Amino acid sequence: MQKHQHGGDIYTTSCRIDFSANLNPLGMPERVKEAACEGVRRSVNYPDVRCSALRSALSEKEQIAMEQIICGNGAAELIFLLASAEKPQRALLVSPGFAEYGQALEAYGCDICYYDLREENGFSVGEDYITYLTSDPDIIFLCNPNNPTGVQMPRALLKRIIGVCRERGIRMVLDVCFLDFLEHPQESDFNAVIRENPQLFLLKAFTKTYAMAGLRLGYGLCADEALLARMEQLRQPWSVSIPAQMAGVAALRETDYVSRARTLVQKERRWLCEKLTELGFTVYDSRANFLFFKGAEGLAEKCRAQGILIRDCANYRGLCGGYYRIAVRTHAENEELIRAIRKSCDPVKDRK
Repeated sequence: MQKHQHGGDIYTTSCRIDFSANLNPLGMPERVKEAACEGVRRSVNYPDVRCSALRSALSEKEQIAMEQIICGNGAAELIFLLASAEKPQRALLVSPGFAEYGQALEAYGCDICYYDLREENGFSVGEDYITYLTSDPDIIFLCNPNNPTGVQMPRALLKRIIGVCRERGIRMVLDVCFLDFLEHPQESDFNAVIRENPQLFLLKAFTKTYAMAGLRLGYGLCADEALLARMEQLRQPWSVSIPAQMAGVAALRETDYVSRARTLVQKERRWLCEKLTELGFTVYDSRANFLFFKGAEGLAEKCRAQGILIRDCANYRGLCGGYYRIAVRTHAENEELIRAIRKSCDPVKDRK
């Protein structure tokens, strides 16, 4: 069995447009590309193992002390470092959810319990989630908005969960890698409560917001500096390259680019939702830069035959054939996708 099954696998199949990887539809900013290229020219040297310039820029942007910021080779490295540093015995995950959480925890012998999202509830996390914390997990992972469903948790519920985790000493990892695509990002921004909640670890990345998937750059915010020190001790040296560090610093200056992308995503997501609904598919309430929907089985293969990649979600725990995730891209590309889907299958208006 293939260990890493994910979107963006353009290496085992050819495609014209990749909708399987949910990246910024505007692509990598030109100044970020230039910074990465300059980083390549400087790569005769070792990278700064402390990521000093990058952490300083992040500190200014996030309004968090440098000592409470850790950078990594993508968010994935930080997930595995967290599992290694904490070595939890029992974890609570949401299903369906991002597979790397479970992979990292299982690699260190952790028992995993699941909060199963239900289709009849729109795959949303409900108030009953709180009751799952009474079993005293050592660590929980929440992604907001969730991947692959795109459903956003209410801020009030997240605040309650943070409070319970603080009271019970549960490590809470809140993955907000899609924060910048939300219509109101502040609703899921919990930077201001980090100092009072040292058990909270905010996981972020440059991957989605700046279309930097290949450069591998993520970061975490946490007031538990002892945890960050353990994570640093466990990681291999120089895991964040010079091109990635320089690209990250340049990316943080691209405020107008992020704003334009957010506006584009909001508009195009509504358009895609309307077109998929017209085709008879069930589209769920995604607030991110992707859509999650239920359609005909075999749709991914039929789209692939036309050079269009979409994410078949059948391999997610809790899902089966017929569930898909598509990135929100430019309007011309989105029109291509809808044409491919129309060609791939008959309308399924009467299917449930």
